[in-house]
Amino acid sequence: MKRRTLLTAAVAAWMLLPAAAASAEEMVFASWGGAYQEAIRKAWLEPFAKASGVKFEEDTGPETAKIKAMVETKSVTWDIVTAGGGGLMRGVAQGLFEPITDEMVNQADVLDGAKNPYGVPSEIFSTLIGFSTKAFPAGGAQPKTFADFFDVAKFPGKRTLPDKPETVLEAALLADGVPAGDVYKTLSTDAGMKRALDRIAALKPNVAVWWSSGAQPVQALGAGDVVMALGWNGRFQAGMDSNLPIAMSWDQQIPQVGYFMIPKGAPNKAAAVKFLNFILKPEINAELSRHVAYGPATKGAWSHIDAKRAERLPSTAERLKNALFLDIEWWAKNGAKATEAYTAMIKG
Repeated sequence: MKRRTLLTAAVAAWMLLPAAAASAEEMVFASWGGAYQEAIRKAWLEPFAKASGVKFEEDTGPETAKIKAMVETKSVTWDIVTAGGGGLMRGVAQGLFEPITDEMVNQADVLDGAKNPYGVPSEIFSTLIGFSTKAFPAGGAQPKTFADFFDVAKFPGKRTLPDKPETVLEAALLADGVPAGDVYKTLSTDAGMKRALDRIAALKPNVAVWWSSGAQPVQALGAGDVVMALGWNGRFQAGMDSNLPIAMSWDQQIPQVGYFMIPKGAPNKAAAVKFLNFILKPEINAELSRHVAYGPATKGAWSHIDAKRAERLPSTAERLKNALFLDIEWWAKNGAKATEAYTAMIKG
């Protein structure tokens, strides 16, 4: 009851904005569809619209190439776009996002190490193994680690992998026995990069789908097109909640921070800034985890998340013990080269 009271109070405070100014504002939010975007709509977009009077529209598929085309042709239609750390840094490298200063957005409560001058942290999500419980039922051997994912002799059947290299290169090296603390040092060498790509290439005959949308691995598992997937914990959890015959393993995971960015030249920048401040309020930030199993990006949000809900999230202290956080600085420096090599491996 106390949590609901705080949330109501937070929304009510935003409703004190001048009605005439608020009613004239609008913004366009672009994300990745499916359960994730539905969760954002319920947790943040609709409450923000109610509190502020800002009208919102939604779009999907904010690929870096699309954002770049909009920025270069000065035809930007999106005000907020979302991505993981890799997508953020690809856009930063190409000058696609507006800088977000402390004067614009108060990030004092954001988790240490998550802040970025071009993106506001929104949630913590993880890449891990999802698998078919029809192919690997309870009581028998079930895949637990990235090594199991790559072991088609022990766990036969088709797989699905992301069509972008972030987390996949890391998982390949972890599967090949590289200690978590040495993964990025190894990837920084030509031999280490080749080692990761060779591990993935060896699995190619068993990869049925190179997915581009977070809903795809869940759909492929549910339909029986694959028996195992590398994907996002929140998407797998949504499938499990819908009674699809899938499960996931927490034994190894690669967490990363999700970010919301403002494309350079966004037509409704002021409304976007208001929205970013709104979602960082601890009681508001906590709401996303009610709708999708992703951890909060603010320290204060945890006081609004009960123990039962926390059990579904990737960023509890216990689960992070076996985690390798995505190094977005490494990807900022090496992402273009890694993506080129990974794409060539897929097509080769």
